[in-house]
Amino acid sequence: MDFGLVGTALAQGAAAAKGPSTMEMLVMPLGFLAIMYFFMIRPQQKRAKEHQQLVSGLKVGDEVVTTGGIIGKIRSVADNFVTLESANSSLKVLKVNVTGMTKAPEATKA
Repeated sequence: MDFGLVGTALAQGAAAAKGPSTMEMLVMPLGFLAIMYFFMIRPQQKRAKEHQQLVSGLKVGDEVVTTGGIIGKIRSVADNFVTLESANSSLKVLKVNVTGMTKAPEATKA
């Protein structure tokens, strides 16, 4: 019996089976990047934009909360600082440390 032909046929069959293409290998990492963008990066950018709008819209009389948990009413607004009045004392705080308003701004009635 000639086993040489069988060995040659098996070797050709093994050579014909090749690995995944480059496109198939890139699908999984690109999918992970897309998921990471939509679940991590995009929401963070949205929060940063909202915070920037809050900081740029601060005005005298607004009642705000700082990152340290201090609640106060804005007495004056400067370029980088706001002066808060809280419990009969004044505090000078960086604008970026204002995290939110204690109450929603009142809508103007037409």
